[in-house]
Amino acid sequence: MKTIYTKLLFVCVLILMIGCLHYQEAITYLQSHYQSQNKQPDYTVTVKTKSKTLKVPLEEYVVGVVAGEMPVSFEVEALKAQVVAARTFVLSRKLKVDNTTNSQVYLTDEQMKKNWGDNYQKNKAKIEKAVKETSYEVMTYQGEYISAMFFSSSNGKTVNCEDYFTGEVAYLKSVDSHWDVSIDPTNERKKTFTKQELAKAFGVTSPNIEITSYTASGYVKNVIVNGKTYTGREVREKLSLASSCFQISLSSKGYTFTTKGSGHGVGMSQYGAQAMAKENKNYKDILNHYYQNIEIRSIES
Repeated sequence: MKTIYTKLLFVCVLILMIGCLHYQEAITYLQSHYQSQNKQPDYTVTVKTKSKTLKVPLEEYVVGVVAGEMPVSFEVEALKAQVVAARTFVLSRKLKVDNTTNSQVYLTDEQMKKNWGDNYQKNKAKIEKAVKETSYEVMTYQGEYISAMFFSSSNGKTVNCEDYFTGEVAYLKSVDSHWDVSIDPTNERKKTFTKQELAKAFGVTSPNIEITSYTASGYVKNVIVNGKTYTGREVREKLSLASSCFQISLSSKGYTFTTKGSGHGVGMSQYGAQAMAKENKNYKDILNHYYQNIEIRSIES
């Protein structure tokens, strides 16, 4: 009889132990499932540089872009607008970019230290504040990340996307940016070419250049050089002009191109963002002004 009771006791203990093991497994599974459902996805940006390829967490990458693309002296709300634009841009490129103006200029921590010296801690903290206060916010149009183009300053108006790049984009339309001409200290620039330099640039013997049309925003649309038609963009790129808003004058020194603004002119003007921030507009006001009918939301929403 004693042997029977001992066996029954052993079976009962074994059942309890098995039950406890299954219970613990269930608890472990539920905890793991909850954590996986609530964990922020791992957004890592692949940045191709001249010498190597970097893998950088998204929010750290955005800090480096703002450091490389916008003066840190700008207002925090302007920096926030740049943060959201930079974050959206890299996501629209599927987190794969280079570190040039073809994508976005990105500075590593070492480059920031070199550029800022004793102001490194203060400047980086200012940008990190802008990143944190817009954490994981992006812009979308009809549910898709927008191509959040930006540039330094305009001639007073931004450019329709189709007037500079190929194809119309609904949210990249010309808008007023009158602040640029007064807030940007180098908005107007002059660059002079000798007749020989201009002839070499266009592959002609004796240059004869004439602007034949402008866009609605006042940027050069077409130019004829010795009978051949070029777009304003093509002329800008051939001559490394600040923008495609230019006038040409001829003197004894050669051909002088007077430009207004800096950059392609499509999307957000950085100096315009700074001016709006100084007028107490917040970063959402700035983004909604420069990008038409977009939605600002969290990546995860």
